[in-house]
Formats: sequence, C-alpha cells, structure tokens
Amino acid sequence: MTSLPEIQALEQKYLLQTYARYPLVIARGKGVYIYDADGNKYLDLVGGLGVNALGHAHPRIVKTIRDQAAKAIHISNLYYNEYQGKLAERLCTLSGLDRAFFSNSGTEAMEGALKLARAAGHKAAGDAKCKVVALASSFHGRTFGALSMTGQDKYRTGFEPMLGGVEFVALNDVEGMKAAVDDDTCAIVLEPIQGEGGIRECSREFLQAAREAADRHNAALIFDEIQCGLGRTGTLFAFQHFGVTPDIVAIAKPLAAGIPLGTFLVREGFASALSTGKHGTTFGGGPLACRTALEFLSIIEDEKLLERVRNVGA
Repeated sequence: MTSLPEIQALEQKYLLQTYARYPLVIARGKGVYIYDADGNKYLDLVGGLGVNALGHAHPRIVKTIRDQAAKAIHISNLYYNEYQGKLAERLCTLSGLDRAFFSNSGTEAMEGALKLARAAGHKAAGDAKCKVVALASSFHGRTFGALSMTGQDKYRTGFEPMLGGVEFVALNDVEGMKAAVDDDTCAIVLEPIQGEGGIRECSREFLQAAREAADRHNAALIFDEIQCGLGRTGTLFAFQHFGVTPDIVAIAKPLAAGIPLGTFLVREGFASALSTGKHGTTFGGGPLACRTALEFLSIIEDEKLLERVRNVGA
C-alpha cells in the first residue's frame, strides 16, 4: 500500500487544500473499529462524520451492495427503478409526510427544499413572498443557497454576496421568531438540534412558535435533520422527539449507509409547487443507493436500534 508521506505529497500537489487531515491512512473498517495500513486498530469515534451509523462493513449492507452492483448501479431518472418508489413510501410512512425527492447529499436536499419553498411562496402570493427566516449559529451546507441560510460568518466570509432575503433570529428567541416572520416569508428554516453550532437544542416552545408562525403566514416550516435525524434522538426523526411536525424535512448522512444519498420529504400542500422539469438530479435516487437505504431502515428496525439509542441515551 502507498505510504502516508507519498499520499500526502500527491494530495498536496493535486488537490485543493481544503481539508486539515489527521495523519492517518484508513485501510478498512469492521464494526466500530478502523484499521490503518499497518494493521493498527482504532475505535472509530467519528463515524464518517455521522454517516456510518451501522458501523463499518455491516454484513447485510455489504450483501445488498454486492447484489445490486452486479445488476444496476445507476439508471437515469428518465426511467423507473424498482427501489425509488419503495424508499419514498417507506420514508413518507415513517415521517407522516407525503412526498420525497432524492438528491446526492444533505446540502442538495436543503437546496431543493429552498427552491420548493420559494416556488410555493410565489405560487401563493407572487414574487414578494420569498423571504427566509433562519437561525443564528446554524449550518445547512456549503452551496450558495444552503450557505445563505447558514448563520455563521466563518462559513460565509469571502463568498459574498449571498442570496438575498434571509433574516436570522437567535436560537430559542420566541419573540424574535414571531417578529421576523411576516406575510412575505416563504420559509422558516432550522435544525431542531444545531450541529455545527455547538449541539444546541431548540426548545419545544420555540419549535411550536415556529410552527404557529408558519401556519399564520402560509410559510413552509423546514427542518434540517441531516445531522440530528435518522435515529440520533431515539426516534427516527428528531421532530418526533419534540412533537412538532414540519412541512419539509431534509435528511442524509447515514441514510444509505455510506453511499451518497440525501432526501427532502414534504407535505402535499407544498409539493405541487415543483412540477415536471422544475427540479432534477442526475445521480439522486439511483437503484444502488435506494436499495441500500431500504436495507438500512430494515436493519434499524430488526436490530431494535432506536430502543438501544433511547436506553443508552437515558
């Protein structure tokens, strides 16, 4: 295997230097452990930045990927595949929402959610209904739409101007939320538990105030559960822990057990704002990713992992 200094030299010459990597070459993983090129064993406390929720090389995931890769890895969204509709049904049933759109990442899911909210706002009340209310200290991704909703200067500085029409309020500032949302607001965007902002939890009162403000002004309440969703709170969706249901929720990270897949789920009342040709993706929702995601959800159920999270968390 290529040595660490050789790998570092190659990357320093040819890659954009955007990552401050730890000097470790990971060769393989099994369960909660990873192994370097020399066979040294480490307990993996990073989990692929929240992606490897089932650990490494789960036998059912490996079997599913091997089987599907031999059949079809990618099929254009111009055609049907067996698993996209099944996964959409499963996620909608589990969340209580009505429709799904599959992307390649959480950031893309947030971009799609923003497009949908603005399209719905324009459809309901014209072009003026385009304002977005987001939270200080939030993080939603690094593309321009997602970055424009991210309330941390360290991610935004140097890339201005951002998209216009975004107003930030402080976490758990109920009166600030009520004051910020008006008839020109098309979306309220928040993480029920902020990740990059310091693992800070929204209060139930604050989430209820956001729900009421969205209803009052016909705006979409968007929850970004890319970090806090898919079981981390002991319920599959974090909003189920808080008892406040959004109009749109974005998920990603562990959904396809390491294969890139993001999704936003949406209520029927907003879904119609994106009609044929208004949004799309080349790779999102392919058969390999969707079939693996179905297996991931089945493993969570079969191995009673949500119950395990609740017990360990308590």
